[in-house]
Amino acid sequence: MSVLTRREFLRSSAASSALLTFGGLAPSSLHAAAAANRSDRILVVVELAGGNDGLNTVIPYGDDVYRKLRPKLAISKTNVLSISEEIGFHPALRGFADLLESRKLSVVQGVGYPDPNRSHFESMDIWHTCQRKEEVRTDGWLGRMIETTDSSGSDPSAMHLGNDKQPLSLMSRTVRVPSIRSLEQFHLKGSESESFRSTVQQLSDSHRDGGDDLLGFVQSSTSSALMASERLVTTGKAYHSTISYPKNGLGEQLQTVAKLIGSGLKTSIYYVQLQGFDTHAQQPDAHQGLLRQLGDSVKAFLDDMDTMQQSDRVVVMAFSEFGRRVAENASQGTDHGTAGPMFIAGSPIKSGIIGKHPSLNHLIDGDLEFHTDFRRVYAAVIEDWFGCDSDAILKGKFDPVELFA
Repeated sequence: MSVLTRREFLRSSAASSALLTFGGLAPSSLHAAAAANRSDRILVVVELAGGNDGLNTVIPYGDDVYRKLRPKLAISKTNVLSISEEIGFHPALRGFADLLESRKLSVVQGVGYPDPNRSHFESMDIWHTCQRKEEVRTDGWLGRMIETTDSSGSDPSAMHLGNDKQPLSLMSRTVRVPSIRSLEQFHLKGSESESFRSTVQQLSDSHRDGGDDLLGFVQSSTSSALMASERLVTTGKAYHSTISYPKNGLGEQLQTVAKLIGSGLKTSIYYVQLQGFDTHAQQPDAHQGLLRQLGDSVKAFLDDMDTMQQSDRVVVMAFSEFGRRVAENASQGTDHGTAGPMFIAGSPIKSGIIGKHPSLNHLIDGDLEFHTDFRRVYAAVIEDWFGCDSDAILKGKFDPVELFA
């Protein structure tokens, strides 16, 4: 087999119309295919975008103040899925109630951060980067974490699924993370061309002369990207599950994650988003639908992990940028608030309720007072799940919440 020169490779690539993109992403996304993980553990992040009403998610139904401040929006005691004599789940969260009963769910109450910001964009950026706007924010906490991995391979270290803009939390200065809409979309354009595939194979097998670092990068990343694309295209065909996922956006995304995990992909972080939680008006029906989608989809996904015998290595984390104000507004909705619950689900977690529900008698400007910094939850994931040092990743020292058994 002849050795390709740099010029020959570039000319051949151009002739095959191969833009070296993941379904239309920029060439820099090829970094992701060369990144690998030193651990086989997996984190699936579910972002509840818009500000989930935590007070009607984990409900203090035993508190009369709750019903007084929410005469129209309060969930009745008879409908609440009781956790204790004081708190319970929204009736649409049957999936979470079942997970808690089977000891696969941890509810972290009163999560937030000091001097809270009620802007969707700024608060989400704070959660994504662990930094305030007056600081330079070029990467996110997950991006910084995947930079600490030691090994390399053909699989992306992290992956974002969905049509939304890639979250800042996945941004890294050295590792690129692909965003895909579906398994069919994650496909190297031009990879179906035999001439292109032959060219890539020759390139990866050839020896470089003169220490051409740029050509070396193109060699390694192009070959790795092609291998990842080939594996993902065949993943859906090999996936067979007896679990019935709900027919909604989140259910479809989590089933795609299950397919990727089942394919043997060495990706450690999957990120999905559920939009619609900005419930300023007519909240009851919208919030009920969103919570049902959340609970049922996560439950189906974890059931699937059980059937695939992957449950010991997979956890799901759900968060929102802030909660809602305690008092309802005049439009049968709620406005931007502060503290709220986070959820960690999976077989490896220490199931139960972590922390007390914030007091409704000690509000700060009409909002719940947080008692658990969200970075303590991140620290638990970073240190106790992935075994990394969290100080540099979180830009400070935060004691991990006891999340894992």
